[in-house]
Amino acid sequence: MSIRSMDMRVKLVLLVMAGVLIGYASWLLLRPVKIVAVHEDRHFSSVLVNNFPLTTKGKIDWWLQNKEILKERYGIPKPASYGNFSITFWLFGDGYKEEGKYDRRCFNDMKTKVNCIEKDIVLNVRNSKNMGVVFFANGGIYRIDKNGKITKVNID
Repeated sequence: MSIRSMDMRVKLVLLVMAGVLIGYASWLLLRPVKIVAVHEDRHFSSVLVNNFPLTTKGKIDWWLQNKEILKERYGIPKPASYGNFSITFWLFGDGYKEEGKYDRRCFNDMKTKVNCIEKDIVLNVRNSKNMGVVFFANGGIYRIDKNGKITKVNID
């Protein structure tokens, strides 16, 4: 076997591996978000999701594209009489568990011992009279300005 034919085989194997990797990454990024459950406590809502976007822009864009669907299907947000609301999107992960662990998020609207999830917040959307709509994602705070532009809030 010549060196030239081995080089072609190596290139072919690398090309196939790159294709598989690109295909897998595309599949991960393009999977639709799955809403598993919605739990409510007054004007606070918890939405349990799988396949949520990874980037801050993707998360905020998802909210903007789906906020009407959330209102129609799940009746959220449910603002308080003064307009405030908070929606937290949690990764559902391995599903509901018993409280057991010291720091799980448990839902009192479920009358079972298996009513908790790991605390893995992927997005929090809040509305208040003073700030308007504010997003908390990936360690940053973002808000929609009066022109509809999303800007990062700098906290000094």
